[in-house]
Amino acid sequence: MTKLLERKLEELPKSPGVYFHKDKTGAIIYVGKAAVLRNRVRQYFQVSRNRDPKTEALVAEIADIDWMIVDSEIEALFLEAEMVRRYMPRYNILLRDDKAMSYIRIDYDSDYPTVSTTRRPLDDGARYFGPYFSTLAVRQSLKLLRKIFPFAQRRLAGQKRASLHYHLGLDPGLEEGRTSLEDYRTNLRKLIAVIQGRKKSIIKELERDMKRAAKGQDFEQAAKLRNQVFWLKGLDKQIIFSDKEFLDISKDHALNELVNLLSIPKFPQRIEGYDISHQQGSDVVASMVVFTNGVSNKAEYRKFKTKLNHNNDFYNMNETLKRRLSEKNRKAWGLPDLVLIDGGKGQLDAAIQARDECGCSKIPFIGLAKREEQIVIHKTKSGVTLGEELLHQLGGFAAQSDDFTVVNLPHSTNLVKLLQRIRDESHRFAVSYHSVLKVKRQTASLLDDIPSVGPATRKKLLKTFGSMRGVTQASETELAGAVGAQKARLIKKYTA
Repeated sequence: MTKLLERKLEELPKSPGVYFHKDKTGAIIYVGKAAVLRNRVRQYFQVSRNRDPKTEALVAEIADIDWMIVDSEIEALFLEAEMVRRYMPRYNILLRDDKAMSYIRIDYDSDYPTVSTTRRPLDDGARYFGPYFSTLAVRQSLKLLRKIFPFAQRRLAGQKRASLHYHLGLDPGLEEGRTSLEDYRTNLRKLIAVIQGRKKSIIKELERDMKRAAKGQDFEQAAKLRNQVFWLKGLDKQIIFSDKEFLDISKDHALNELVNLLSIPKFPQRIEGYDISHQQGSDVVASMVVFTNGVSNKAEYRKFKTKLNHNNDFYNMNETLKRRLSEKNRKAWGLPDLVLIDGGKGQLDAAIQARDECGCSKIPFIGLAKREEQIVIHKTKSGVTLGEELLHQLGGFAAQSDDFTVVNLPHSTNLVKLLQRIRDESHRFAVSYHSVLKVKRQTASLLDDIPSVGPATRKKLLKTFGSMRGVTQASETELAGAVGAQKARLIKKYTA
């Protein structure tokens, strides 16, 4: 064991958190979570400990250790998932079992919202959080959070009375109207915020509401809010995962590299990423994803449908940023500390023009070109200054053109992995929205123009015949069997 490792093992805190094992090049090869960092990380170096061959190989490569401290084990669980998605350490893949990772599913927009875990996220309109590597830890975390923010796990057919879980304080009791749907969704919003690592802001919100309720002499509600605050503050005392198994962002490796390479005056607490998606100029959409303290914050994501369908990504990016930085949206969403554009010089230049026209020229704007993962910087308008010393330390180089600097860094660096993560998330979000609009347009085009054929009839036709092609090829008799003779004649008239 090297002197560096010995020193790091002595410095390990007794707090919950996430730890990073690095190889001799400084690359992160494994990310793990711990209830007590000091105990968990030291276990890797106990000679008497029985280990499988894969773990032995991991330990043999460890040359350095780093960690991030969090307030509770629940936050460690959620932070670990984000760090694994960002850095994709090879030993996190090798040491996994053959099961799929777990997700938390919340069908927030349903008339009976439920919270559950699943291994297969679907495009069903529900909100998914994850993936997480430990299903057991996720379920234990939800078990504790359910005491603070009661939720339903499933809806039983024909159930009209509140379940036993309601009387235990674990269910909202929608069946008997014990809680309104609006209040239940407010409760779920707070649960989602805690899952996303915003526990401190929720505690402040609950304390404010508690004082307001007490001032209004609603002592029952004040007591309920007081108990929620008490439980939230006590989460760090709960054992969610053993050692067998708000955030100090100055310890985030990628954010440190970002600040030093671009000479940004402060850590970017809010980074926004943008991408455009369309098919030859049709169904043009844009995505805005938000990373708070380096971690994705899906509650802040926004999507845009451009006012004109243009096969011109420069125009589309310009329109999107103008709408984002409008006075109305600046007040509603605040301003980002850094903006990442998915694209090269043209997209970045169009976005910067929109930023300057909206009077927000102080916000740093950079791009990430897809092919070589190059960081694109406008020499005079990006609002950043390239740190040459760190650039060389990271093994990178810069190429100059008339107005732009293109930075090339090894793809293994923490900074590139963070920017890739933001770019890939903005791309995923844009493509998913584009796909929804495309399917909606393709399936509804002909039937929308037929009088007396409403949403229910269209849905029935598509379900019966499988597609628009099936509807158009069906005989009038077959259509009449599905929707009646009168509508069948109309449909044949309009689709002939």
